[in-house]
Amino acid sequence: METFAEALQRVRRHAGLSYRQLADRAHYSHPHLIRATNGKHLPTWEVAEAFLTGCGVPADLMPVWRRRWEQASRDPRDIVGLLDDAETLQDLGTALTALARPQSLRRLEQQTGIPRTTIQAWLQGKRLAGRDRLDHLVRSVGATPAERAAVARAVERLGAGRERVSSGRLRAAPAA
Repeated sequence: METFAEALQRVRRHAGLSYRQLADRAHYSHPHLIRATNGKHLPTWEVAEAFLTGCGVPADLMPVWRRRWEQASRDPRDIVGLLDDAETLQDLGTALTALARPQSLRRLEQQTGIPRTTIQAWLQGKRLAGRDRLDHLVRSVGATPAERAAVARAVERLGAGRERVSSGRLRAAPAA
């Protein structure tokens, strides 16, 4: 997040604009644009895009900046931790949602060819995905090797737990 904010500051300085001048071009208030570069909070993509456009960044570079913003919007250590701590399908769904953020179900469907209802069921923790299909999804959202490995471990762990329950080898403790 701080790296992204510093990059925005460099772009503004390179453009030779004050925050007030940028505010006129970006159509956001100068305090709003200052907050976008303070490194404490990641601006929305809309604010970041207006900031960059106001600084004269060409439209063909926006996809590069969008990827940088998406990377800044998540901390891979947090996602790996969520995945490693996942004990239920809902926990796995929460971690997958964080990993896929900020992409829409429609975009995920377009990227992967997996129906959005299926993806939604995975993200909501209603269904356990097959390892290969889920790996296809996480690769498509740009998951790091550590995130992909954590997803695989979580699926294996949760899948093994479900098999034990369905075969009757794992019994619930009697109610106290």
